[in-house]
Amino acid sequence: MLPGEHGWQPRLVALDIDGTLLRWLEGSGTTHEEVPPAVRDEVRRAYAAGAHIVLASGRSPHGMTRVADLLGLPDAELSGDDERLWIVASNGAVILRYPPVDVVHEETFDARPAVERILERRPSVLVAVEERGVGYRINDHFPPGELTGDMVVTPIEELVSQPVSRVIIRDPEATVDEFVELGRSLGLHGISYVVGWTAWLDLTPIGVSKASGLSYVVDQLGLEPADVLAIGDGRNDVEMLTWAGRGVAMGQAVPEVQEVADATTLSVDEDGAAVELARWFPAPGDGG
Repeated sequence: MLPGEHGWQPRLVALDIDGTLLRWLEGSGTTHEEVPPAVRDEVRRAYAAGAHIVLASGRSPHGMTRVADLLGLPDAELSGDDERLWIVASNGAVILRYPPVDVVHEETFDARPAVERILERRPSVLVAVEERGVGYRINDHFPPGELTGDMVVTPIEELVSQPVSRVIIRDPEATVDEFVELGRSLGLHGISYVVGWTAWLDLTPIGVSKASGLSYVVDQLGLEPADVLAIGDGRNDVEMLTWAGRGVAMGQAVPEVQEVADATTLSVDEDGAAVELARWFPAPGDGG
């Protein structure tokens, strides 16, 4: 049964975090670390109805577990068991169960050639490599609030001396359009990239995305993409929205994201994720 057919209900709900569950702080490139009550209630209602809730983000694992805590999930009282959450982190490169943090799958790659090419074009960029469960190794400090965890300043040659799951490239002096063009012009081979809301470039192994991470989870659960409702707002959500049975873009998403989605909900400031979830998991008295 597919979305739009009578009786369809998502068996798995994949949720982006920043700009979907959490509201953007205007002009900062960061989000307010509080889930709006309406969104929290609807996510928990879907969970209580038996849907698997999966957080899917470009964030590193330790930046996602606290969002699960804000949602109050997992919750044995709602689900009837102590099933741990599935989390797709680092744009699909790291998959874990929580709590406690248990990494069950990780994709790595050699980022050195790509980073060297980027530095040839933009020598002043900031570079960060995830230190899973700890924080980041960085060549210099990022703007406040953009990264979480411990930061260890490290020479570039050491940052990319070993395989990594994800590299962040950031230039506070550049524009988003400049980074979009940078990605297009580099012709990176064997590496996937995505540009964020600011001059921010994520590098991951080729073929790795939120969709590939969610595909791994779906296989483990014995489900199909058609069983999935996915909601997101960023360029790194495009693959996820097209892969899912129903992909929904947030109202503030850029046109290229809205164009690939099956539908668009309200913006994050209007609790758009709650509106979409309520369609499939209505509260008692809302008409079933």
